[in-house]
Amino acid sequence: MPFEPLVTAVIETTLNTLIQDNPDLVRRLARLKGRVIQLHLKELNKTLTFVFSQQVDVLARYEGQPDCYLSLHLSILPELREQSNITRLIKQDKLVLEGDIQLAQKFAQLMTDSKPNVEEWLSRVTGDVVAHTVVQGVKEVSGFLHEHFARHQSHLGQVLTEEWRMAPPPLEIADFCDQVDEVKSRAARLEAQLQQLMDRV
Repeated sequence: MPFEPLVTAVIETTLNTLIQDNPDLVRRLARLKGRVIQLHLKELNKTLTFVFSQQVDVLARYEGQPDCYLSLHLSILPELREQSNITRLIKQDKLVLEGDIQLAQKFAQLMTDSKPNVEEWLSRVTGDVVAHTVVQGVKEVSGFLHEHFARHQSHLGQVLTEEWRMAPPPLEIADFCDQVDEVKSRAARLEAQLQQLMDRV
């Protein structure tokens, strides 16, 4: 199977599954029925076309004219939810938008809100109690690892500044900056006094 049809099939299947799992997303999909959006992803230099009906069809090739064309980095997509961001992104050359701005916003909202509810999916296989326990356990482990990493980062900073003296501590940097400012002001005063003496002579 060629690569492009495989990628579009995976995106299409995943997106439709996520939408069907959420009644709010199903209602939003109905409001996009009959519309076509082309999305050019700058990271991959690829264009995907989203055709909305009772479901979302994702195409690698499309001959017709889309209702809206977007060219952007994928990380920019969530920012399109706010119209004020769209103008700013266009001015910053981070976004090319041709066509219906409101359609772009609705598309961005649908895409960014189509997130998997892992606990819900897991509960279908294991039951509610096990799914909740597993998800909470993963969150706790993740939180522990994040805290552990932050502690090690702080400890490394202390070792570098206090024990190994590879980097000066923040107070020393502040004191050095104060001394530099003092030297500058003294030099300015001396220069002014010297200028006065020269004027008198």
